Amino acid sequence: GILHEDLRLLLETSMPAKKKKALLGVADAKIGAAILEELGYQCQTGGVVAEILRGIRLHFHALVKGLTAQSASKAQLGLGHSYSRAKVKFNVNRVDNMIIQSISLLDQLDKDINTFSMRVREWYGYHFPELIKIVSENYTYCRLAKFIGNRKELSEESLEGLEEIVMDSAKAQAILEASRSSMGMDISPLDLINIESFSSRVISLSEYRKGLQEYLRSKMSQVAPSLSALIGEVVGARLISHAGSLTNLAKYPASTVQILGAEKALFRALKTRGNTPKYGLIFHSTFIGRAAAKNKGRISRYLANKCTIASRIDCFSEVPTSVFGDKLREQVEERLAFYETGEPPRKNLEVMKEAVVEASEVVAEVKRKQEKREKKKKKREKEKMREKRRLEALAAAAENSVLETEENNIEPKKKKKKKQQQELEAESEQEVEPEENGLEEEALPKKKRKLMVEADQEEKKKKKKKKEKARDSEEE
Repeated sequence: GILHEDLRLLLETSMPAKKKKALLGVADAKIGAAILEELGYQCQTGGVVAEILRGIRLHFHALVKGLTAQSASKAQLGLGHSYSRAKVKFNVNRVDNMIIQSISLLDQLDKDINTFSMRVREWYGYHFPELIKIVSENYTYCRLAKFIGNRKELSEESLEGLEEIVMDSAKAQAILEASRSSMGMDISPLDLINIESFSSRVISLSEYRKGLQEYLRSKMSQVAPSLSALIGEVVGARLISHAGSLTNLAKYPASTVQILGAEKALFRALKTRGNTPKYGLIFHSTFIGRAAAKNKGRISRYLANKCTIASRIDCFSEVPTSVFGDKLREQVEERLAFYETGEPPRKNLEVMKEAVVEASEVVAEVKRKQEKREKKKKKREKEKMREKRRLEALAAAAENSVLETEENNIEPKKKKKKKQQQELEAESEQEVEPEENGLEEEALPKKKRKLMVEADQEEKKKKKKKKEKARDSEEE
């Protein structure tokens, strides 16, 4: 009943009334079937049952002894959280938010690097204008500007360094010759320092962009391997970013995926009653570029269809693999060949059967590897526990040995004290005189002996004091 009411609370958020009733009816039927199967009780689901369950849930704390309304609400909240966790199954490795952020940063970096490179070209072009014609790539130009500095200092010795940067001996020689007969203005050392520092910043940004692209590839292979195998990591990431998430992309129909990114053109065409766009973001894939002008629309529609299938497989499969993406890519290649040469492609059913067989093998292999990793992890944990216990045992043994040594050091001191006490007792026994009848005193207990010895000592002290007083009085 509580589970049913929690389901009802979830449905009561924002949903049409007809849909709510239908879903609650399905839930009632499923719960009734489960009770009949497990316990053998015939269950009834209907309008009255729902109201009875609602009443039971409302007064549940009054019906059960020892249950307060506050604890019941806490239990319901915990049940709702656990139910949500079980449904969501959050996996850290399959987070598409990181892909959205990284592709946005990649696009921004492309713009910034292009702007900064143009600034370096313009700035360093005052001093060495011929270099722009020889080297066209921005990254290489920035590296050369940093390496050359003052063109007058270039010589045959710096030819090796130029070859390393340009990766072409003819270009390096052309740069050296151009530096000797350049028409550029002279430049001060302070200006050169600023140009070099700015070009080093542009170089570092370009290198960071390469690292970011590798990170994006690794994330796409984890989150959407089929989509990245079909259309490429960058285009796939752009589709996910534009849709908002991989789940949203999987929910889109193929017609929406086809024009995703061309919304402005679509609404303009609808407003002016012109031709709607044939492709959006998927235009950046290699397939549409390779197709003939008359076949671009057809191939974009086919590619959007396959992208939708790949995104759904990636979104809802437990162990994501790139097998389906590779097979879908082969299908697009066959369709391209069909448009060009007329060679009939394979049927979709055959290709998907092959993909399912291969994917099952790959998934089995991945599961084996995961099991091996888990076993190794358990072994390491056991070894760590053993090592910990061994260290604890060694520490305990060391403490015991320290205590034993302390006891051994204390024992001789005790023995010495005992010996001293025995010697004192022997001396006191010698000092004690025999009784008047001439017979020796019987053996007394230790405490009595001590008292006797102390009394004798006090008497001796008193006698000494009396003698000293008598001497003092005589002297006076």
